[in-house]
Amino acid sequence: MTGKVPSISIITATYNAAEHLPSLIESIRQQTDKDFEWIVIDGASQDGTVKIIEDARDVITDYISETDCGIYDALNKGIKRCKTDYYLVVGADDRLNADAIENYQRVLSRKETDLVSAYVKVGNKTIKPKKGMSWIYGAWSFVTSHAVGTLIKKDLHEQYGLYDVNYPICADADFILKAIRNRASLQVVPFIAGEYALGGLSNVNIAWSIFDFFLVQSKFYPKTIQLMLLYYRLAKTYAKY
Repeated sequence: MTGKVPSISIITATYNAAEHLPSLIESIRQQTDKDFEWIVIDGASQDGTVKIIEDARDVITDYISETDCGIYDALNKGIKRCKTDYYLVVGADDRLNADAIENYQRVLSRKETDLVSAYVKVGNKTIKPKKGMSWIYGAWSFVTSHAVGTLIKKDLHEQYGLYDVNYPICADADFILKAIRNRASLQVVPFIAGEYALGGLSNVNIAWSIFDFFLVQSKFYPKTIQLMLLYYRLAKTYAKY
């Protein structure tokens, strides 16, 4: 956005996101630090999303619109297209605070690291890493959220691969755990990067999300314990209905 090669890419996967995308675009336009590129990977939307993207080429550096195999397939396409050392995933219904990129840049200027995790807002709550007990919380013991809250060094994908599309909801948790358990460096920083929306796939398909999380956790921690946690989470979820 500044004429020089930016150091951070924002990657957004969209599909029929015309209702939410304008608010995200406005939050990107309001960034106090313009040293970023924004890549949008659209899944062949039919609701006017592409027109909205076209009208926002002042902030959207690159986009494609074609069918894909889900959100992580789209994100993998975005990673391959980005020209920067770091990227930040932001969902179409998420919002960045105006100083988000500036704050991430400030962290990188002080010390190079593999992962940077900032706080995020979910409704009226401020979300921080849960700290400890990763056998229960998985990746969220280390970072706040994949979208909005975690800046990722692109080179990590050369070491640990792209997002595994076999985990349609929790491929982010799988990748982050894989990187951290292989000693990727992490900084948790106390600024709020923006608002993470609860309308994503993992919140709409709760039972599916719980099972996908179980599959990821079982790769890294004893399966017997993860089975017990799976039954507990399912029982707790369905007790509400």
